[in-house]
Amino acid sequence: MIDSTEKLGAHEVAAFLRRHPEFLRQFPDLAVSLVVPRDAGPAASLASYQLEVLRDKNRELNRRLQELFGNAQVNERLAVRTHQLTLALLKQNSAADTLRAMAAALAEDFQGDLVRIVSFRPVVGLDDADWLQVIDQGDKHVDPFRDCLADGEPLCGRLQPDKHALLYGARADEVQSSALLPMPGQGLIAVGSLDPNRFYPGMGTLFLRMMAESLATALRRFDG
Repeated sequence: MIDSTEKLGAHEVAAFLRRHPEFLRQFPDLAVSLVVPRDAGPAASLASYQLEVLRDKNRELNRRLQELFGNAQVNERLAVRTHQLTLALLKQNSAADTLRAMAAALAEDFQGDLVRIVSFRPVVGLDDADWLQVIDQGDKHVDPFRDCLADGEPLCGRLQPDKHALLYGARADEVQSSALLPMPGQGLIAVGSLDPNRFYPGMGTLFLRMMAESLATALRRFDG
């Protein structure tokens, strides 16, 4: 038997809900957890509301699942391309061929609009490569990149004008976003895009770092 205190509490709750018919909109989790007598005519509207909330949640879960699935597919393709790039770099027989393979892969397989490589050491056989600059590591033009080289982490987004000027020269104004891959002690790799949203701060840089490490490792075979 229900005592008077519980009856009073139930009446108060019912009265409150009558005065605030929008209450359950503020607390949809409560609406979902309520047990509704579906054979009681007017109560069927609450049951419909519960069902709609569950459908909304289901749609959101499906959306997130599709997003995760899409990201997984993108990451899988990037993993395959990065692996293929690493193998291609290790198959080359000279530093010049290694850099050529890297520049070609970034332009073709990774759709870079402008690919630029800065080497701190001379490279025999690449005098005519417009995508390569050979600069002494102590040159003052390298100063804007000191922090990046010390950190060793790729940078993504709109680079500062002094970095743009060194990397892209006369075409600096065309580049709207960049991925900058440092190779401490060896040089820099820049992938420029005409799309301002292609590379952005906060994007994942795991594969970029792996590509830079692959090139650095491949080039060390020709040291000395």
